[in-house]
Amino acid sequence: SPPFSRPFQLRPAMLKKILIALAVLIVGFVIVVSLQPKTFRVERALAIAAPAGDIFPHLDDFKKSAAWSPWLKLDPAIKLAYEGPPAGVGASQTWSGNSEVGAGRQTITASRPNELVHITLEFTEPFKSTCDSELALKPDGNKTVVTWSMFGESDFLARAICLFMDQDKMIGGPFEEGLATLKGIVEKPAKK
Repeated sequence: SPPFSRPFQLRPAMLKKILIALAVLIVGFVIVVSLQPKTFRVERALAIAAPAGDIFPHLDDFKKSAAWSPWLKLDPAIKLAYEGPPAGVGASQTWSGNSEVGAGRQTITASRPNELVHITLEFTEPFKSTCDSELALKPDGNKTVVTWSMFGESDFLARAICLFMDQDKMIGGPFEEGLATLKGIVEKPAKK
């Protein structure tokens, strides 16, 4: 009978070669992921024409920071809840939203007036992770440079995802948007 009329049969030798090739690919992928940095840091800065004392209240109070948060714009139906003091150390905000914003909690863990707000972020959806974020203020002439950073450890899954997605662009873009919105709020002339 012609060779094309016979059903395809996977011979043991060919199956062995396929399994070896798959094993090499998997081991290679694991090695590449393992060589990726175990920590990450994303940072953006913007000069705002205002003294640090005018900017700090917008950073140290989650209700005020909602006005410039780039992530809250992604889900108009997001559910927010607040615990602890209204501002400063111990102030906490939980959120639950669509797939773009997920769910989690952020808590202010350090607050130095007109200098720094340190926040611990605990994500519960779409996956569990914890990292830190800081908003630092540094006077620069008649302006204040606001630096927004996020940093933490990357587990194996996060390092694997970062092979296919640019984490700096994914977080940095919204940081730039949020800082620009904050600048607009702070620099807006007061109504008389």
